[in-house]
Amino acid sequence: MSLKKFYGTGVALITPFTNENTVDFTALKNLIEYVIAGGVDFIVVFGTTGEPTTLTANEKAEILEFVYQQVNERKPIVVGCGGNNTADIVKSVAAIDATKFDAILSVVPYYNKPNQRGIFEHYRQVAAASKLPVIAYNVPSRTGCNIEATTAIKIANEIPNIIGLKEASPSVEQFTYIKRGIPREFLLISGDDSIVLPHMSLGACGAISVTANAQPRLYSNMIRLCLEQNYSEALTIHLKLIEFTDSLFAEGSPAGVKAALQQLGIVHNNLRLPLVPVTPAHEQYIQTLLKQLA
Repeated sequence: MSLKKFYGTGVALITPFTNENTVDFTALKNLIEYVIAGGVDFIVVFGTTGEPTTLTANEKAEILEFVYQQVNERKPIVVGCGGNNTADIVKSVAAIDATKFDAILSVVPYYNKPNQRGIFEHYRQVAAASKLPVIAYNVPSRTGCNIEATTAIKIANEIPNIIGLKEASPSVEQFTYIKRGIPREFLLISGDDSIVLPHMSLGACGAISVTANAQPRLYSNMIRLCLEQNYSEALTIHLKLIEFTDSLFAEGSPAGVKAALQQLGIVHNNLRLPLVPVTPAHEQYIQTLLKQLA
């Protein structure tokens, strides 16, 4: 399998909801077509941005089948499958249809706060159970648990079915040490839109992005320029996007990007509790920034 399919921009799809709080498949179709037309390189379903912890098992199954049919093999699809019960995750990843999807994205176990040995053993079992290659996901701001550089390097070198790491810790130093120690072919993917340009300059193969839901073309162009080593032009786009990107997280994600997508006429601005929409003042701010990007 060529890992090049996971280079570039992956978009962490939001899950649109109707005003009745059901999954809005019409809006999901619109969003998929919008990001594909905008030039993203692969699709990520059930990342944090997709609110997977609020979806039922039946909803997840329906969404996966819908996304598969709508994408229709035009782009690779990565399926988020994580949690804090290793045994349950092992069952879930084993059940993913390897004929339809391309990889698993599995976040480090949250809340339990495992030590580094526990993190390694968790990923070893997940990888062994998966018929698809696995991308580990480190996001300590959400999980309360950090995959340290030495552990990430150990995972990369010792667990064959783990092909990459989405790294979303705020430490560029940690990113640097991980890059130094991993095999050349191992995918190091930026998971933080605000520092994606430094990540790309340090050898990331691309990003899994929230911002790309709303600005797929600008974001994808920036990542492509980085992959072409054209950091001067990429920086121009990064500086253009940075205030908008930060606005998407100021009152929580995916609340910000759902507000932006409503302004673009793609989805309704609905979330499931405990998440709530951004305040009217912040929504107006996002709208102003969108107009500046138009």
